[in-house]
Amino acid sequence: MSDIIRRDPRKEWIARNRLHPEHLEVLAELGGGASPSEWIGPSGLTRRNPHAVGFMGPNGIKRIDRSGAQQAANQPGNRQTQPKDTRRRIEIEAPAFMVAVVPDLSGGRLSSHDRDLLGLARQLADADPERPGAVLAIVFGTHKETTFGEAGVDRLLEVQGDAFSGYLPETRIAALQSVERELAPHYWLLPDSSLGGGELGRRLAVRLGERPATQVWQVEADADTDTGWRCTARGAAGTTDIARAMPRVVLALAECAEPVSETRHAAQPVELAQALPEVLGRIEDMGEVAVDPASVSLAEAEFILSAGNGVKDWDGYHHAAQVLGATKGASRVAVDDGFMPRDRQVGATGTWVSARVYVAVGISGAIQHLQGIQSCEKVVAINLDEGCDMIKRADLSIIGDASEILAALVARIERYREEQQENRDAA
Repeated sequence: MSDIIRRDPRKEWIARNRLHPEHLEVLAELGGGASPSEWIGPSGLTRRNPHAVGFMGPNGIKRIDRSGAQQAANQPGNRQTQPKDTRRRIEIEAPAFMVAVVPDLSGGRLSSHDRDLLGLARQLADADPERPGAVLAIVFGTHKETTFGEAGVDRLLEVQGDAFSGYLPETRIAALQSVERELAPHYWLLPDSSLGGGELGRRLAVRLGERPATQVWQVEADADTDTGWRCTARGAAGTTDIARAMPRVVLALAECAEPVSETRHAAQPVELAQALPEVLGRIEDMGEVAVDPASVSLAEAEFILSAGNGVKDWDGYHHAAQVLGATKGASRVAVDDGFMPRDRQVGATGTWVSARVYVAVGISGAIQHLQGIQSCEKVVAINLDEGCDMIKRADLSIIGDASEILAALVARIERYREEQQENRDAA
């Protein structure tokens, strides 16, 4: 038999194309069935898929997928083969201590910031294998999250009731003090964000008589400190780093640690033995105030409808943004052509955005634009070119004419609102 390696150009093309429905099957075939993340190239060398779960980069650091592509592959009805969940299930029956985490749960779901914080809590709880700790997540009000276990939560305390919905920091602090008295967590971790975690963490530190560490971006083990941990925080308006022994109350920034991805935890529900105290608060939440999406800055917007060179019907685009209740954005080409003002430009040369939903209409995906949307949780792309970079980046892609798709979307939303007899944002 000849030793010449026979190439199949079609299968090699499918192996490089992550959007092809046979992508995973061809990868497994080329790799000899061993792993869909590795296969033998035409030169005989082993090629690796950098988008695979747990891929180790050339510097030895595992890459984190924040695009949502891996999660999208697990959704029912996805064209690709659904991978088997091989994560280890961990249950801690008698933890030596507790690490309490109070996530923001913006929109009723764990954000990437919350998951990073849970990853940091997991790092503290698993430091000593002989004395494992448990991660306790404290959730206020109603939520839509169902993946607390996958995020690293061992115990879940849900504090329900109208008294804990909305902006009521005094009642929430009273509940956290009850947790302190009954469970005595070893550490308190909260996100240092403008969504409530920053204020709540500072209020909690005052009630507990602790000097908190704020703007923390790194935590490392250090035997020379009293607590065994050293944290590094931003100081002087982010121009310098401050290192100190880690206190009990920590307010951490996003990307403070790697989120949990290789284990599945129990997330057992817990309840307090005593009822929560009734607090006569001095703050009354009058409810949400309707805000014009056009007045929201791009950096703070949660739902952005961004237009590019592929948009030809600009009146239809503005009407769609109004119906959807979305903040308007634009690519650099659309701004340079005079269709959108300069303050609406998204990207590294414009405004970096962190929206929960980012809809790119007619945007091909220049590298500067992709850099500016890297913190967005879900990206939807509408484009005629199925091979553009924005389509590859998107979690959901729609191939077609932007004007026709926006018109159909607006008609569908208006019909839905008429049926439901209510006016609500489409996001």
